[in-house]
Amino acid sequence: MRDLGLDQAIRAAGGVGALARKIGIAQPSLSNWNRVPAERVLSVETITGVDRAVLRPDLYGAPAAATDEVGAARARQYMLLSVLLRRAPSSDLLARLAALRGDASPLGVAHAALGEAAAAASVEQVEREFFDLFIGIGRGELLPYGSYYLTGFLNERPLARLREELARLGLERVESETEPEDHAAVLCEVMAGLADGRFAAAAGADGALFEKHLSPWLGRFFTDLEHAKAADFYRRVGTVGRLFMEIESEAFTLAS
Repeated sequence: MRDLGLDQAIRAAGGVGALARKIGIAQPSLSNWNRVPAERVLSVETITGVDRAVLRPDLYGAPAAATDEVGAARARQYMLLSVLLRRAPSSDLLARLAALRGDASPLGVAHAALGEAAAAASVEQVEREFFDLFIGIGRGELLPYGSYYLTGFLNERPLARLREELARLGLERVESETEPEDHAAVLCEVMAGLADGRFAAAAGADGALFEKHLSPWLGRFFTDLEHAKAADFYRRVGTVGRLFMEIESEAFTLAS
């Protein structure tokens, strides 16, 4: 029997098949869920708008009220980037992004620009853009993998070192994950889980992971995304990502 949180997410997405497509898994896999798995909570929240405390009150219920607000905000930012780098946004997500507002800070201005781009974009346009950027005929304009950025090749030693680090943290690849762990979307999802405490780890684990496996290349990737020929909507995603990586880098440096 499905729990109430999962039922609400399914209704918000427009059905089991629609939710499965939006989070990138097979419909039969989702049909077997009794509740939203812990590793999928933030992506389902981002896509459907159903709060994590509703999706999994056992993980994000009343005790979570005391959760560090900065960590929660960081997790939301990482999860937004993860969702947008996994697949082109749906019409529902574009509509939610169109409501983004920002303050006068550089990242706030970038959020506002992303919202404006989402309001002006169509699903067909962003799907074509995503294809040209990350899939392509043969390959896309950009390859969002740590191994490629650090060595020029896929599935090289940086990926092996990352897998060793994740194993030390007790994090295992879920069966439905199709991308290697050094994909930008996967790394952002891992950082989201560390930032909000969803993934149990020692204090400072997120900083160590960032310095070893994100800082050496992910900022460069977002800069490349800002300047990619095929990028329009995703140019704004690149700006948000680059600025957020700069903020994270400075924060971890000050904390060390």
